[in-house]
Amino acid sequence: MSYLRTAILLAGLTALFMGVGYLIGGPNGALIALLVAAAMNLMAYWNADKLVLSMYGAQEVDERTAPDLVRLVRELAQRAGLPMPRVYLMDNPQPNAFATGRNPENSAVAVTTGLLNMLDRDEVAGVISHELAHIRNRDTLTMTITATIAGAISMLAQFGMFFGGGHRDSHHGLGVIGTLVMVILAPIAAMLVQMAISRTREYAADNLGARIAGRTDSLSSALIKISNAAHQIPNETAEQNPATAHLFIINPLSGHGIDNLFSTHPSTENRIAALQELARELGQGGYGGGGRGYAPQRPGSPWGSAGGSRGPWA
Repeated sequence: MSYLRTAILLAGLTALFMGVGYLIGGPNGALIALLVAAAMNLMAYWNADKLVLSMYGAQEVDERTAPDLVRLVRELAQRAGLPMPRVYLMDNPQPNAFATGRNPENSAVAVTTGLLNMLDRDEVAGVISHELAHIRNRDTLTMTITATIAGAISMLAQFGMFFGGGHRDSHHGLGVIGTLVMVILAPIAAMLVQMAISRTREYAADNLGARIAGRTDSLSSALIKISNAAHQIPNETAEQNPATAHLFIINPLSGHGIDNLFSTHPSTENRIAALQELARELGQGGYGGGGRGYAPQRPGSPWGSAGGSRGPWA
């Protein structure tokens, strides 16, 4: 049902984009809007992952530069039945993470240094499993397309302001008042659809991610820590590029101003409640419960208290 709902919402977003084009330029405007949307999505399909990773200054790491982190990602990817994604590290004090890529064969997982500093190994495993769930569910492509169309709707609405809502001598013209209404309401409608898609996929990724990690409590604990820190530790890049906020496991925006009015994520409380329900269904285990969950933290782990490691990003 979640896939059907996502498909319906994407179709609605595309229809909204074409509708704005129609209001500006009639049937020709709708056709142009459709062609523009197709071109933007094609560009996003091939380049969106590179753009967002570059935007956040993410550096690719390997078993030489971050052995513990890369090994953890490999172990969880194998458990999820996925190809090994590329692993990136963002030098950012806010604990957070996101996944990107057009398909599982061309995917990447990026985590911040703040995530590795503030979370223990099991919690990091829960976060990475959540991101791998997005990759397995092909959410990374869906969310990229969603952001692209939503951004295009806002841009098109601004064009409508310049052109006065279409030809003034045509019955398609909106006039000054109609144009103002379109400029205000069209981006809001697009944002609401974008939020609905994002929230649907977050619940699904939490569910599958907890199953991949084998523990619901680690992901719940990670969500609480990240959510609390996100309101205290700013992510300057995210604040400058709010259209990328939905990519992260927790909304990276500080919540100042209008950020709280249009949250891209479900509330942390609701996500934890869903994970607690899943824990009851699984008998506190992962795939089938029992001893198949993620192994407890070991002494000497880079996310533990014992020494002997320079950390996964050293």
